[in-house]
Amino acid sequence: MRPLRENRNFRLLFIGQLVSVLGSNLTLVAIPFEVYQKTHSSLWVGLASLFQLPCLIAGALWGGAMGDRFDRRTLLVVGSLVSATFSGALALNASVLHGNVPLLFVFAAISAGAGGFTGPIRSAAIPKMVGGEQLIAAYSLNQIIMNLGPFLGAALAGELIATVGIASCYSIDAFSFVALGFFTFLMSPMKPEGEHAGTAMLRAIGDGFRYVRRNAIAQAVYLVDLNAMVFGLPRALFPAMALTVYHGGPRTFGLLAAAPGAGALVMAVLTGWIDRVRRQGRLIALVVIGWGAAMTLLGIVHVLWFGLLCLAVAGATDVISTILRNTVLQNAITDEFRSRISSVQMAVVTGGPRLGDAESGVVASLTSTEISIVSGGLACIVGVLVLLWRRPSFWKHDVA
Repeated sequence: MRPLRENRNFRLLFIGQLVSVLGSNLTLVAIPFEVYQKTHSSLWVGLASLFQLPCLIAGALWGGAMGDRFDRRTLLVVGSLVSATFSGALALNASVLHGNVPLLFVFAAISAGAGGFTGPIRSAAIPKMVGGEQLIAAYSLNQIIMNLGPFLGAALAGELIATVGIASCYSIDAFSFVALGFFTFLMSPMKPEGEHAGTAMLRAIGDGFRYVRRNAIAQAVYLVDLNAMVFGLPRALFPAMALTVYHGGPRTFGLLAAAPGAGALVMAVLTGWIDRVRRQGRLIALVVIGWGAAMTLLGIVHVLWFGLLCLAVAGATDVISTILRNTVLQNAITDEFRSRISSVQMAVVTGGPRLGDAESGVVASLTSTEISIVSGGLACIVGVLVLLWRRPSFWKHDVA
């Protein structure tokens, strides 16, 4: 808890994100359910997520370059207000236009772009706030927020959709972004460092990619996460699972969406031991294999409580992986590239699940929901083994 006690900026960021992440997860649950409700197709759910990917990546790369050039606090406030605007637009579309699907796609894509813009800036600001000795503690606290939001947000979204309507999820999200902007405004300015502040925008982005290409550890961090998210995260199939596999409704869908966050939240408050892990690359690989195994069992056993348990276990393994990946990455790069490297990480962390939505939706449309889940879990395990074969230095990575 030291970062919260000792750093005002981190404390304000923590409070703002706590509110905003809860609201954002209402939207993340509402969009796929609304698409499935309108189209009755997991393929369209996956395509809706994939449609957001170009905006998200462009926003992340732009935000990363801007964060290394301008005051990060100002950029975060502006990004929060843009996100609030388009969450409000999603609410209007759901209530006034009764869920116009093309507009839903467009507003969701722009909202994803705004989230992509602020994500790397916020992530890059944390190491400068707390210092290296508190980095694991800060990222552990950050994981509590990032998993409390999916747990509470997804469960609440299922209840809101069943009782009030989908528009209420988007409206609450819009207000949460306003709150995030307010708490960010109260923070101290965060000016960039280094000569890169005068570098041309495209060149600055290119420098970030060249930096990653020269850093084998950063490459491995990105690849292991992409593997898990693309093959082992069947969230686009949750609406179909709730309605056709478990024969439930919006509340069952909310439970499925909340289960990974529940497991992640429990693990996030028990992460003190991670600071003592020396073979960090080895543990990352093992927990991602555990993630793939949990997803494989999810597709094999069609009992709701067991499926929720598998998703919770997967969420717990993801917390360990995320904390270690962030720590390994941030310790391996210099501050002058921190926002730009974080933008690449943001594109991977948030873009990978969207590619996974498309992958699982396509496979499910060609085979079945269950086959898509099982094949994805097995592919995740195989992908980790291939990565360790191609990048043996990652398995041997040791804390100095």
